[in-house]
Amino acid sequence: MKNEEFGILIVDDEPAVRDALQSWFQKDGYCTETASDVIDALKKLSVKSYDIVLLDIKMPNISGIELQKRIKEVDADIVIIMITAYASVETAVEALKEGAFDYVTKPIDPDDLSKLVRRAIEQLKLKKENIQLRRQIDEFIMSEDLVGESPQIKKILELINTVSKTDVTVLIRGESGTGKELVARLIHANSSRKYFSLVPVNCGALPETLLESELFGHEKGAFTGAAYMRKGKLEMANGGILFLDEVGMISIKTQVDLLRVLETKKFMRLGGHKEISVDFRVVCATNQNLERLMKEGTFREDFYYRINVFQIDTPPLRERQADIPLLAKHFVDKYAREINKKIDNISSEAMDVLMKHDWPGNVRELENAIERAIVVTKGSVIKPDDLPLQMNQQKSAPAAGDSLEAQEKAHILYVLHQAGWNITKAAKTLGIDRVTLYNKIKKYG
Repeated sequence: MKNEEFGILIVDDEPAVRDALQSWFQKDGYCTETASDVIDALKKLSVKSYDIVLLDIKMPNISGIELQKRIKEVDADIVIIMITAYASVETAVEALKEGAFDYVTKPIDPDDLSKLVRRAIEQLKLKKENIQLRRQIDEFIMSEDLVGESPQIKKILELINTVSKTDVTVLIRGESGTGKELVARLIHANSSRKYFSLVPVNCGALPETLLESELFGHEKGAFTGAAYMRKGKLEMANGGILFLDEVGMISIKTQVDLLRVLETKKFMRLGGHKEISVDFRVVCATNQNLERLMKEGTFREDFYYRINVFQIDTPPLRERQADIPLLAKHFVDKYAREINKKIDNISSEAMDVLMKHDWPGNVRELENAIERAIVVTKGSVIKPDDLPLQMNQQKSAPAAGDSLEAQEKAHILYVLHQAGWNITKAAKTLGIDRVTLYNKIKKYG
């Protein structure tokens, strides 16, 4: 921002001082105006906004201190620099207490005052940039919305709006691919903590020891390989929201450790002896039946009731089929823009295929299908042949050759499609571990 973009009002009852100050700042390129007394200043302030007011403390009738109070009541963001012929500590302290940026004494040193104004301008620039950034964030928040007009989506949006304004713990439940993380991000984006971080932790992706280190951090030498101190997600989430995804996969020991943190908001890094205080909100998500896990003894009741204060259920896509056309169009627009490809529409035949599919992988599967279709389509309209093969076939396992390898490949492909390409879910159905399944996927291309 250039100097001419900033307005300065000079208020002083001495014409020589007003003229000198106006001349100095006009030479520096600032837009300056003057006022001879408080009444004149208030008239100018009522019709025009200024960034900085240079204000003489001692003036007839009404003092500069009183004018400063009135200005701050109207616009708290105006920077006020007081001018006084008396180097009185009491006067200066009173002015600063009332919100003055700083003060200078007469006779005024032009260089000192110019430096003071430049410092005030830098502060104003930072404040304006911060406001602009917050507006951009708010615009982004509004654009990242749940897509759909079904009663289920309207209910979720209502619940998000209700709970976002509070600081209670939220548990988001639903099948894989139903948008649980998006709900968490919307809660964060519409909360008072939105200018702090949303820190996600995938609790199902790490073994117990690594998850503990990921959450709590560690001190140097805490274990073999701990060559330096590392902050954990609990510290990173300070001021913001900690998002525990796949919370049903957390071990009993880690549940106990987390329960203490949630209740006291204090913890120690692994290998540490000093308690660290944190202030964060907790949002959890799971696709598992936590009540069943409690009966089996793998999920603590006290931890369950601590995280399940407010529950939001994300419905599977098969239960809100009316949203499929809207979602499909949303993903077409998104990926056509990303890939820089002109896609006008989805053909009625392709849409019919989408509507008949049962979507075991939910919204994530639909998104992947549309992204693939945009990549492979030769025209500007998505057709049935552009969609993944299994959507155009019967919902039974696909036919395969006679060889054992062909049968295995076909069966794995079928299970993957049924699981919406959720590797953990597919591996469990197949009765193998995830590493083995990854190797099979790589083997069969």
